[in-house]
Amino acid sequence: MTAAYVALGANLGDPLATLRWAREALARLGTVTGVSALYRTAPVGGPVGQPDYLNAVLQLETDLRPPDLLAGLHRLEAEAGRERRERWEARILDLDLLLCGEEVWDTPGLTLPHPRAWGRAFVLAPLADLAPELVHPGTGERVAAALRRVGMAGVTRQAADW
Repeated sequence: MTAAYVALGANLGDPLATLRWAREALARLGTVTGVSALYRTAPVGGPVGQPDYLNAVLQLETDLRPPDLLAGLHRLEAEAGRERRERWEARILDLDLLLCGEEVWDTPGLTLPHPRAWGRAFVLAPLADLAPELVHPGTGERVAAALRRVGMAGVTRQAADW
């Protein structure tokens, strides 16, 4: 079994209900062993005028290889009603594979660790709830240090238990 970290985000429909559904649905891909607090975040990139996101990170113990886990995440997004039309658009559900053990991948369909995770407060804040001392396999930077570097602008903790 490998510890994987999955970022969850939603800003369309009922984001809280969608994230709760996703938390339960992720158990199909492994065992959920950690759940961060819930954060409200301003949209980063994409079309202007999007509503704020709700974001969280889950730790998942899984025996799936990274490409299979990513395919499972995409299936769950589709099951929730996500349609991929425009990069960084508003979405019903976004599930990003941040890390899968210490695996490093650089393929057209999968990059691990997630290439933008260590630069985004809306990922780092919930990830720090679960694993502040987790080290980026490529750079050696710890999650807590990356969060201090990036800062918390646009990110507000909403609820520890959701």
